[in-house]
Amino acid sequence: MVARDYLELCKPRVVLLMLLTAVVGMVLASPGAISPMLCLATMIGIGFSASAAAAINHLVDKRIDAIMARTQKRPVAQGRVSEKQAIIFAMILGVVGLAILGYYVNYLTAILTFATLIGYAGIYTGYLKRATPQNIVIGGLAGAAPPLLGWASVSNQMHPYALLLVLIIFTWTPPHFWALAIYRYEDYKKANIPMLPVTHGIAYTKLQVLLYTVLLVLVTILPYVVGMCGIIYLVAALGLGARFLYWAWRLYREEAPVIAMQTFKYSIIYLMLLFVALLGDHFIS
Repeated sequence: MVARDYLELCKPRVVLLMLLTAVVGMVLASPGAISPMLCLATMIGIGFSASAAAAINHLVDKRIDAIMARTQKRPVAQGRVSEKQAIIFAMILGVVGLAILGYYVNYLTAILTFATLIGYAGIYTGYLKRATPQNIVIGGLAGAAPPLLGWASVSNQMHPYALLLVLIIFTWTPPHFWALAIYRYEDYKKANIPMLPVTHGIAYTKLQVLLYTVLLVLVTILPYVVGMCGIIYLVAALGLGARFLYWAWRLYREEAPVIAMQTFKYSIIYLMLLFVALLGDHFIS
């Protein structure tokens, strides 16, 4: 149970999705084969750092996690892991992860990862989440960074193509999280968290989800437009985007709460398959 609690602190499913996008950044940045040692060090370094940020999120959100049905069984909220234990765990993960990146990868990746950790754990979790209904939009930049980190680990530079991958995740984040916020409206309201459905209403949030999804589909076409990817990626992006638009439209038009959760779940599948399509296009084209 103790090991499971510490694993839960790391939010492994979220971290794995982040690592997938980082791997795509690495592959697209590399003209040839990637050193297995470099790949392993990058994955461990980014994974540990992201897990440290997740553990800090559990710690800072202890009070609201205990209130919300979705999170009330989290280990820190229930006291199965103490605040002191969570802090020590997060510090060890963060220090080790950044040290690995600085020593085995390069300083640019370590610095960018540190900035991402501070952005998510400090600025978003510690301030923005409770300060503005635009918390997800502003704070989403930290969560969108992994493909840039992967790209920097191989090339030691911030290439415009890497920033385009960041833009895709940045644009994806609002409809992804707002769909969940609509479904968990009562939770956020009870916890006094100014998520968009709480401050501006569910109808307004549904419209924003639809508009951001339209914008997302347009943004995902850009890698093809600039010559970064080929027709395989374009077909996949348009097909996946059409399905996302289907769910966003249903969410906008229908009242059933389950549609919001289905939209949220599809958004995760969407991002995963979109980045898999980037890989497939790279190796096949």
